[in-house]
Amino acid sequence: MFLALIAMVAVAGALAQKSSKTTADAAGVIKLLPPNLGRGESIMQALSKRQSTRAFSDKELSLADLSDLMWAANGINRPESGKRTAPSSRNRQDIFVYVTSARGSFRYDHQEHTLVKVSDTDCRPDKAAPLYVIIVANSDDASTGIDAGIVSQNISLFCSGVGLGTVCRSTMDRQAVTEGLKLPQGYHPIVNHPVGYFE
Repeated sequence: MFLALIAMVAVAGALAQKSSKTTADAAGVIKLLPPNLGRGESIMQALSKRQSTRAFSDKELSLADLSDLMWAANGINRPESGKRTAPSSRNRQDIFVYVTSARGSFRYDHQEHTLVKVSDTDCRPDKAAPLYVIIVANSDDASTGIDAGIVSQNISLFCSGVGLGTVCRSTMDRQAVTEGLKLPQGYHPIVNHPVGYFE
């Protein structure tokens, strides 16, 4: 009886570990977990701890952290209307979120709360972190930077509130990133965020 109980615990632990891994299905889609609205620091604590981090552990983000990061950046927080965590000028929704790592590059589908693979290219500008979030826009006017900045701040505050490191950067080879992400005509990268655990 005791040995059977140990076996059951071992199997349950293995299944939990498997489900926590970030893997894409045959179509290249990563199904993200629902946002955990009960985690993290208060907004005031997150603001007090916000800092720019440029050195990271090489440990990959867990599926839970990646899922909440995407939702915080620009996910849907009002399902009945499809409205997002980040506002945009005149509600034009001109900002798109991509992630890139050694696994390739993915576009965040906010409606399905999934990551959709767009290429096998690792577009990380300098590979300082295991994963980079790249903020992309399909507009180019006075409001574009504001809209992108709001998403960037969402990322920064989320990371601060849950103990992840990040920094907002504009440095990158924009042509290489555009090609690696296979961006449609009229879409262009604005800023990038390396994200990871602290060393």
